[in-house]
Amino acid sequence: MNLRLGLTGAALMWLTLILLSPVALASGRLSPLTMTVYHAGSLVCHQRPERSFHLAGAKLPVCARCFGLYLAGAVGLMIASRRRGSISGATSRRLLLLAALPIAITVGLEWLGLIHTTNIVRMLTGLPLGFAAAVVIARSLARPSDAI
Repeated sequence: MNLRLGLTGAALMWLTLILLSPVALASGRLSPLTMTVYHAGSLVCHQRPERSFHLAGAKLPVCARCFGLYLAGAVGLMIASRRRGSISGATSRRLLLLAALPIAITVGLEWLGLIHTTNIVRMLTGLPLGFAAAVVIARSLARPSDAI
């Protein structure tokens, strides 16, 4: 099986579980899978309710910024996995650094008390880094024969 295809499928599955878990939780269907998704989310995210989107009256298993990262990551993998070629390590680093700037800037300004961001803004700042990380990952898995 193509590793990029498998990774894309896993990212789409994780995104689906993030969206379905609060619906299951709100409807009282507390399955081991739902609890596992919330636990997995707690390992990578602070899960603060005020910084998270809610669906069906229940908090998503990750915050708004993480949701943006995962959403853009899944989309980025779908797009980048269809493209051939790889990118250099230096280009990858520059791309990731540039894509992380919206998060760094808004977090810094928020810590300084200069702005207060909404969950929509938090999600939007996660989109560039999620997409860039997906492109870098997909392109790093390119076979040497795929090189441009």
